[in-house]
Amino acid sequence: MFDGPRLAPLSGSSADALVVLIHGYGSNGDDLIALAAAMQPMLPGAAFVAPNAPSQLPHMAAAYQWWPIETFSMAERAAGAAAAAPGLDAFITAELEKAGLSSDRLLLVGFSQGTMMALHVGLRRPDAAAGIVGISGMLVAPESLQADIRSRPPVLLIHGTEDEVVPFRSMEMAATVLTETGVPVETHVSPGIGHGVSQDGLVAATNFARRVLT
Repeated sequence: MFDGPRLAPLSGSSADALVVLIHGYGSNGDDLIALAAAMQPMLPGAAFVAPNAPSQLPHMAAAYQWWPIETFSMAERAAGAAAAAPGLDAFITAELEKAGLSSDRLLLVGFSQGTMMALHVGLRRPDAAAGIVGISGMLVAPESLQADIRSRPPVLLIHGTEDEVVPFRSMEMAATVLTETGVPVETHVSPGIGHGVSQDGLVAATNFARRVLT
């Protein structure tokens, strides 16, 4: 079972929402829990958890991956996300059960490869989450979404115009497919920002989180 750093609700009482932060390739949960600390004041009743991905990069102790990146091909991404999805899905279900929360109190926040996982898993869960935030990522296996989708939570996609790792056009491509599949989508453009989380993107994510969870 996955695990990673956590933040308990600021309210000091039982969690009224669960935010799962899903890190990118070569990163770890400690990296994304910093986002939780920034979002937490606006979501004082929420619990946050940032699980580490299931495998480590070779020879790198604190660098994790949801799947290995070797060819950068669409087929590799589709196979990798599909292989990692059951574990992450089971982790999310277990965390909700431990917190005594239903799926409509769940927010998934992903970055880069974590966005690919958040969209892949979140749209295939039978009970809709409160929302999904995808930062600097893309939609994996868009051609199979129509057949695979099981719920349609609201989605916010955030992307920097100067992203040198995941092309900026990936946001619009994902938004188009999601819209065609009946998923309510919002987008936020971060001008001049590369592959990272900007302050304006963090504000957009926090405002979206507060809206869907309150």
